[in-house]
Amino acid sequence: MAVQTDALLVRADVSGLSSQKLPGIADPGAWLAGLSAVVDSRLRAVWSVSPGLLYLYLHLPTPRPVESGDLALLEQGFRRGVPAADQVSVSRLSRVFDMPGASAGESPVFHYVVETDPEAGWADEIARWYNTEHMPGLAGVPGCVRASRYLNHDHGPLSYACYDLVTQETLGSAPWLAVRNTDWSSRARPHFTNTRRTMFALSAY
Repeated sequence: MAVQTDALLVRADVSGLSSQKLPGIADPGAWLAGLSAVVDSRLRAVWSVSPGLLYLYLHLPTPRPVESGDLALLEQGFRRGVPAADQVSVSRLSRVFDMPGASAGESPVFHYVVETDPEAGWADEIARWYNTEHMPGLAGVPGCVRASRYLNHDHGPLSYACYDLVTQETLGSAPWLAVRNTDWSSRARPHFTNTRRTMFALSAY
């Protein structure tokens, strides 16, 4: 079934390797060849040494329907290009929030991702909290270059919030903590399930 897609996300376990040992990423033409779903896409890789994760975004130039069968083809191509990768998955992401941050125009160095499933019955409330208070609030923190949120249609968790940051210390800053510690945040966050929080460094690729 086709899903309207803004970006494709390739997740891979690359434990024990450095980003310099992944030459297949630097030459994506070899493993993207023939995949019409990703024509003219913009590639962006982020890297976490611990726990050894690579997240690779393929941002489509405009939203378009992507078939589930395209995901298997992209996974196969990625495995050919980066044979050292393990536990590879490909997901379709639909953007539901996107805002330039207080530090828009600066070059981000880190990329922070929060993935979570809402507890049953809390999806609408958590979406309102994210879109109305939390994401705009964090976007307004100095050190945040951009704040975006997607829905992950394939390999969840469902909610995929990500932040481009100038420094890791932005997360511990007083303005960031103030946004995290609102009354609404205290009501919404206990209803997160399957939550993953990962700090990535931006790759040179």
